[in-house]
Amino acid sequence: MKNKICIAILGGGPSGLFMFKRLIEARIENLHVDIFEKRHQLGVGMPYSNAGANDEHVTNVSGNEIPLLVTPIAEWIKTVPAQTLERFHINEKFNDFKVLPRLLFGEYLSAQFDLLLKQADKAKIGYEVHFNSVVTDIIDHDHGVSVEINHGKLMDFDKVIVCTGHNWPITNEGVIPGYFDSPYPPSKLALKLDHPVAIKGSSLTAVDAIRTLARNHGTFQRNNDNITFKLREEHANFKMVLHTRNGMLPAVRFHLDNPHLENDKLLTPEEITAHIAANNGFLSLDFVFEKDFKDIFLTKDPQFYDRIKHMNVEEFVEDMMNLRERLDPFQLLRAEYAEAEKSIKRKESVYWKEMLGVLSFAMNYPAKHLSAEDMQRLQKVLLPLISIVIAYIPQSSTEELLALHDAGLLEIIPVGEDSKVEPRDGGGAVYHYDDQAVYFNTFVDCVGQPHLNYKDFPFKSLLAAKKVSPARLRFKSAEAGIKALKEGKEIEQDAAGNYYLHVSGIAINDDFQIIDQYGAYNDRIYMMAVPYIGGYNPD
Repeated sequence: MKNKICIAILGGGPSGLFMFKRLIEARIENLHVDIFEKRHQLGVGMPYSNAGANDEHVTNVSGNEIPLLVTPIAEWIKTVPAQTLERFHINEKFNDFKVLPRLLFGEYLSAQFDLLLKQADKAKIGYEVHFNSVVTDIIDHDHGVSVEINHGKLMDFDKVIVCTGHNWPITNEGVIPGYFDSPYPPSKLALKLDHPVAIKGSSLTAVDAIRTLARNHGTFQRNNDNITFKLREEHANFKMVLHTRNGMLPAVRFHLDNPHLENDKLLTPEEITAHIAANNGFLSLDFVFEKDFKDIFLTKDPQFYDRIKHMNVEEFVEDMMNLRERLDPFQLLRAEYAEAEKSIKRKESVYWKEMLGVLSFAMNYPAKHLSAEDMQRLQKVLLPLISIVIAYIPQSSTEELLALHDAGLLEIIPVGEDSKVEPRDGGGAVYHYDDQAVYFNTFVDCVGQPHLNYKDFPFKSLLAAKKVSPARLRFKSAEAGIKALKEGKEIEQDAAGNYYLHVSGIAINDDFQIIDQYGAYNDRIYMMAVPYIGGYNPD
């Protein structure tokens, strides 16, 4: 009999859930899986537990957009107790095209994990679940991996898959009164205020904070299809002020023709590999933009193709941003809400927006092969448009944003690239932008999950042993590297004279294996934790 293969999944949230499913499907003989979860429930992670959601928070994807686990959501919902469905306002009209309250979706994921554990039993796959277990270090031994739990117990494995999920660093919160490094857990925003609140960002993270803060200071009222907001008298001076670089709001969720953001006309892995080999080791952003975006419209939407066929990335983004920049953001939000309602009712996609999501997904994993020049273009030009268009604000969130704006309680201010937030020792923060300095008693950072730097990597033994390395991308030209160096970017030069741009997180290969400081990949440790691979997987 073969020796037992011991694999550890570090993190029992959604990422760990899908990884466990893949291991069951792989039918590996003599497999034993240990799952370490820092909380007390599997499947939910941060976003779908009380650590990341209240009753008012909803997913931005519908059931048909979720890859199949064991039971489809529309089937599982029939097994949920009536009291729970009533709590979350779920009725008999629910279907797989509707979004779910995040806490209810967490219950679904947890139930699916339980079913997967039963599948593992049936397949005679050994497993053990360790709750309340924080992974505090990983030690690589060249023949195996040790995992340190809660700064004490060590356990040995053949392979480790890191699925630790979100990480929101704390800098000023708890030290500066009224300063919040993130809106999570939302229970900390159970505030009763009589002054304006500064919110940094307008992403879905900001929407979470807005929905929670609004409920603490007033009530939403629905009359047929119209929703309004009534502020309580004791909070007469309360309002929320969004601060964003470009003064824009995300687009509204619409119907997707392909809910899993797939397309059979996309570049295959073999085509990408061949292109890289023929392009001096680089993946060209322009090549991907042509093949995985523009060419798709040739048959699907020839009129749109004729409009964009001669545009490069910069010209396309400028054209798409032009309308957003000219219109008031809430006027545009109202128009996109109407467009999205029509899209969902007719089950017709807003196709260019859907394809932008497909492009983002298709480009994310091979992005580590971009040149430093193209990565800078991606980050500066294309990703800002992608982040707005495919954020997909749910309809219910859109209705609340518009109601708050109509009530004079929500506004958005463009603060440009050079804005700065200055925490004040006495509490709150000063927002500096456009030669202005505006003080707020309460500040909430809502820019979303940050891409963490190499120095923020939490597993110190891997750092000390040089088992991980900073993510970096090579410049095609020395001139571009020198220019970036003069601009203050983190640049490295090797012995051959090549210049490299350091990007966030650690280096991984195409199989998500970590890469050491000598350039060798590690076939024992796999990194699936988004905060630490954002430099190579930028979306």
